[in-house]
Amino acid sequence: MAETLRGRAAEIVDAALELLEADGPAALSMRRVADRVGIRAPSIYEHLADKRALESAIISRGFELQAAAFERAVAGAGDPLAALASAYRAFAAAHPHLYRLMTAHELDRAALADGVERRAAAPVVAAAGHDGDLARAIWAFAHGMTILELDRRFPPGADLDAAWDRGLAAFRRA
Repeated sequence: MAETLRGRAAEIVDAALELLEADGPAALSMRRVADRVGIRAPSIYEHLADKRALESAIISRGFELQAAAFERAVAGAGDPLAALASAYRAFAAAHPHLYRLMTAHELDRAALADGVERRAAAPVVAAAGHDGDLARAIWAFAHGMTILELDRRFPPGADLDAAWDRGLAAFRRA
């Protein structure tokens, strides 16, 4: 597992995340990131091995943001599952490019900052009664609903709130 980045490396990741959020994945060129930080593109490689390392660092930051959102959502929530579903949906809507980067391809867990994925998953696992299989099923449902919503794949007028409620009700019965 990779360690949490500090200093210039963290600054590079912050700049890359800003570019990703503003302009999408095409904006993640080393040259554009370097320009944003005020350095020459080759200097990035002193801090991050390559573009894949940069993307892994961005994904790690995404898990940190997601974990914080999940932890806030369940704090004092009467229905942790509903609170997590709402937070998950809101996170993806607020960070669609980051969400896609985090979920679209195989995850190189060895390149992530230590514990970030586990921290983001912990509230979901707890809401699933510490049943890992149920937690994975809940995540698969949430991801499917979320990506279909982001891609506008549901028919016009579909009541997505009702679909979320029905799906969550099925998991509560489990």
